[in-house]
Amino acid sequence: MLPLLACSVVALTFTIERCWALRRSRVIPKHLVAQVWHSVKSNTLEPTQLRELRAGSPLGRMLAAGLMNIHYGREIVLESIEDRGRHEAHGLERYLNTLGTIAAISPLLGLLGTVIGMIEVFSSISAAGVGNATALAGGISQALITTAAGLVVAIPTLMAYRYFRGKVEALVVDLEQESLKLVEVVHNRRVPVGDVGSQS
Repeated sequence: MLPLLACSVVALTFTIERCWALRRSRVIPKHLVAQVWHSVKSNTLEPTQLRELRAGSPLGRMLAAGLMNIHYGREIVLESIEDRGRHEAHGLERYLNTLGTIAAISPLLGLLGTVIGMIEVFSSISAAGVGNATALAGGISQALITTAAGLVVAIPTLMAYRYFRGKVEALVVDLEQESLKLVEVVHNRRVPVGDVGSQS
């Protein structure tokens, strides 16, 4: 039960942390691409702004990586953004492997506790016989508690793991799309959505 209790505490802690870290407003701030584009367009992008971009969000770090190489051509910009994107994707997946591991081992820990409990029950039977059926049933029920506890820990942890895995995949796709918007507008391939109304 002690390992299961530790697993439940770790799983709860990481679930809360990932809920906070994977908020869309934190990963992909609204209108960030448009703000950066206006700074580039008006030639007011300063090194301090690049530092703020890198410190602000995963999208900001990807945009900053592209802007650092903006004078080397579209392919270099794309490569730098993709390279930074791989690092950001790895950061978004932080602790997910731990959650997956807890979801996998918790039922096994519960089963191990049940097996150990059953071994103790049958050891007592071999020593004292089966005269006390009430004590025997109580020992078996106590042994099965660990299996139930393992499932109680594993089921919500697995649900959290699957949810966060899907959310990370969706965020990574959106990060790529938002970054590509900047590449396209900087290299005059299209006008940002926010600028269409102002230019018409």
